[in-house]
Amino acid sequence: MEIALTLVSPQEAALAAATAQLTQALAGARARVKEPRPLGPGAMDLLVEAEALGPVRAAAAEVLAALPVDVCVQPWVGRRKRLLIADMDSTIIGCECIDELADFAGVKAQVSEITERAMRGELDFEAALRERVAMLKGLPLADLQRAYDERVVLNPGARTLVRTMAESGARCVLVSGGFTFFTSRVAEAAGFHAQRANTLIEAGSALAGLVGTPILGREAKLVALREEALAIGVDLAATLAVGDGANDLAMVEAAGLGVAYRAKPVVAAQAHAKVDHADLTALLYFQGYGAQDFVTD
Repeated sequence: MEIALTLVSPQEAALAAATAQLTQALAGARARVKEPRPLGPGAMDLLVEAEALGPVRAAAAEVLAALPVDVCVQPWVGRRKRLLIADMDSTIIGCECIDELADFAGVKAQVSEITERAMRGELDFEAALRERVAMLKGLPLADLQRAYDERVVLNPGARTLVRTMAESGARCVLVSGGFTFFTSRVAEAAGFHAQRANTLIEAGSALAGLVGTPILGREAKLVALREEALAIGVDLAATLAVGDGANDLAMVEAAGLGVAYRAKPVVAAQAHAKVDHADLTALLYFQGYGAQDFVTD
């Protein structure tokens, strides 16, 4: 079978070393590199001929263990995806919005600890969300806009990822266990077509300490992936999901290409590919886009 093995690194010297070492290692795994193709600065596509994905993935993991290089191993055919489902907090943006709201409320340490445990899969997501939102009771609504203005920044490559896929005809949806106040703004900033998230209940000019139901968590993210794929008439094989926390795991596992971005171990262990070193444009390279194809501001 023909396999796409894509390497991406912020260090071009590391990429060159990885390419050379992998070519040799793959030969020992009864695989042959037919065509190396540079995709852009720090990105290389290798067309590999092998009997199965498993040995190629194993060889790549062994070679790259000590190098700052991200890798994706997948069938060559069908790698360009038609639906992107992305988590928001710590994936498309560089913070956890609920933790930043907690900072304004003076309870960041307590809330951040719960957030971390929930994202590692140690706590029930819905119960943990209710507990954290309760700590925000009485927070002035004006602080939500302050948190967005002062704390929320798109992660490097996020806007390029979304705009490039959208320009190529893919549907892009932001799906978050966070809150619509933030997803609506982040979706617009990054160029998503739609967004789904939870709703914070208000009491006058402050937060009521309650979250609207039903709560969007792990299973709801999987439902979103399936519903969005059905709506545009594509199989799950034609979908890409990216996230970092335990509540992203179901959609990451179900997508045609599920990517763990700077992820918790429980997600990184099950994802089809990881991005630990490069920025989010790695997801474009994984699909075979070249840098010349990127839509940038």
